[in-house]
Amino acid sequence: MSYDDGMRVRREVLGDAHVDRAQERTTEFTLDFQNLITRYAWGEIWTRPGLDRRTRSCITLTALVARGHLEELAMHVRAARRNGLTTDEIKEVLLQTAIYCGVPAANAAFAVAQRVLAEDARGDAG
Repeated sequence: MSYDDGMRVRREVLGDAHVDRAQERTTEFTLDFQNLITRYAWGEIWTRPGLDRRTRSCITLTALVARGHLEELAMHVRAARRNGLTTDEIKEVLLQTAIYCGVPAANAAFAVAQRVLAEDARGDAG
């Protein structure tokens, strides 16, 4: 896949506003990293035919909870909604993480998800 294909998928999953902000914050120092994640994460992994985007979102939410990456989790809760997951499905993913990632991790994830979903419901999404 090309950089342009990766950027298209990145925009479809994360939304134009998020990607535009990331692009605006890109410096000479971070440019290679931004290109890397666009080509590989979005152009190679998210475009593979073996899993649909809903499933990839479930996996991504779980991995982010497991590793405690709450800032990324907020972004991917929005992406999960964009990929078709309902609020109840996101809740189920987070409940599953309580068992396999630990209650404290799931507790923090629920707080992030609740904030993001409330912001989106008010129209504060970015």
